[in-house]
Amino acid sequence: MRILHTMLRVGDLEQSIDFYTNVMGMKLLRTSDNKEYSYTLAFLGYDDESNSAVLELTYNWGVSEYELGDAFGHIAIEVDDVYAACDAIKAAGGKISREPGPVKGGKTEIAFVKDPDGYALELIQKKSGPEFAL
Repeated sequence: MRILHTMLRVGDLEQSIDFYTNVMGMKLLRTSDNKEYSYTLAFLGYDDESNSAVLELTYNWGVSEYELGDAFGHIAIEVDDVYAACDAIKAAGGKISREPGPVKGGKTEIAFVKDPDGYALELIQKKSGPEFAL
């Protein structure tokens, strides 16, 4: 078994695709429209779906916003240099909601980014060795 994708409902598909490709550096892998049920799917990732988990953006036609609720936390993304990644995201127009630095009570370097719909992305500094990120 393996994780295939995480699905997020978005209010503006083009704006979200722009954010995930131009700000977060993902590739748009494929899209599909379902006219019968009035929605569009876009799959994005850092690698092909056969090699890694990807992000599925679902746009329900005519729905421009959602309540995020309080159960969802964040999507974690490993980066080689969390400080450089934040600089690049800011330069591309992204919003850093928590500047890079050590996690509270730990040593792992993290930062948080908000996507156009308000979803949180946690950037985690890549570690060398067998340790797992928090």
